[in-house]
Amino acid sequence: MAVHRLALLDNTVLTNFALVGQDNLPLHLWSDAARTTTIAYGEYLAGVATSVLPADAWRDLIQITLDEEEDAFASRLTVRLGAGERSCLAVAISRSGALASDDLPARQWAREHSIEVTGTVGILLACVRQGHLALDQANDLLAAMIAAGYRSPVESLDALLRTGR
Repeated sequence: MAVHRLALLDNTVLTNFALVGQDNLPLHLWSDAARTTTIAYGEYLAGVATSVLPADAWRDLIQITLDEEEDAFASRLTVRLGAGERSCLAVAISRSGALASDDLPARQWAREHSIEVTGTVGILLACVRQGHLALDQANDLLAAMIAAGYRSPVESLDALLRTGR
């Protein structure tokens, strides 16, 4: 994913990186562009409350509160999407941002509406390409995410890097 003014991370991405102690990677990758919404962060905090997710992750991630128009737009989106995904999509549309999500319906909606989209695998690939991680480190993180419950579309990043995806 190219650098945008905003790269909106939903709860699936927040969770995957926090579970392996790497909430800093998306922040390094997009520096001033990485954001989430207060709604998506609230979903993350629900996981913290159940002691599943680390409370100290994402302290430096800026949260966006939806304005009235964005909130109204989000409320009109399909209920197949979670509240966090709807809020991230509304902000992406309103503020010309991109979406970082592993949620298939959210990714499909984003593509149908010309929003650039990536997910956990795409972030790991970008971190390798930009020198934030070595390939073996990224593959180890992916394996740890899978072990923690992430349903990854791939088990290794090697083939994706060779094909330029």
